[in-house]
Amino acid sequence: MKAGPAHEVRIIGGQWKRSKLPVADRPGLRPTPDRVREMLFNWLGQDLTGWRCLDAFAGSGALGFEAASRGAAEVVLLERDPALVASLRQSQQRLKAQTVRIDAADAIAWMARAPAGSFDLVLLDPPFGSDLAQQALPQSLRLVAKDGFVYLEARQALPESPQGWTIHRQGRAGAVHFHLLRRAVDGYTADESGLPRRPEP
Repeated sequence: MKAGPAHEVRIIGGQWKRSKLPVADRPGLRPTPDRVREMLFNWLGQDLTGWRCLDAFAGSGALGFEAASRGAAEVVLLERDPALVASLRQSQQRLKAQTVRIDAADAIAWMARAPAGSFDLVLLDPPFGSDLAQQALPQSLRLVAKDGFVYLEARQALPESPQGWTIHRQGRAGAVHFHLLRRAVDGYTADESGLPRRPEP
């Protein structure tokens, strides 16, 4: 069945700023809102030149194309819905996004096979209402290079950071909690702002 665009989202920064991406009417597809994407890329810094990025549940491609627009050297978009894969490829061709690669694949299985330390940023925005975030997070942590980040959207806030990681930043938009994780600095933990602090004596 062909998925027609229900609405659109705009890329908010970089070389393709204000370019539109179609959003198909598909179950669980709720692109990251503009203000949340803007906050995320403020946290990361506006320039991602040279970064290797994985958008594991690409959907509309809003997160992955945003990273490519801001200079990422390699962006892999994973999507298993054939209609959404076709839409992503159309957007890739329209934008002439040469640094973007689209794989029609199950994200969990793909990440399990990928080499460790392959990416500087892994973006996890699984279908809304699914439990895929819990399955995807451990796999994504393995794929991140030493100084890299994992971005996670989920229905519930993480109760604690994974072992060896800190919640660098976090927030909430409506029913969605979003988190930016990075590896813990040796001898430090994170305070409520997400910034490193020395442990209690």
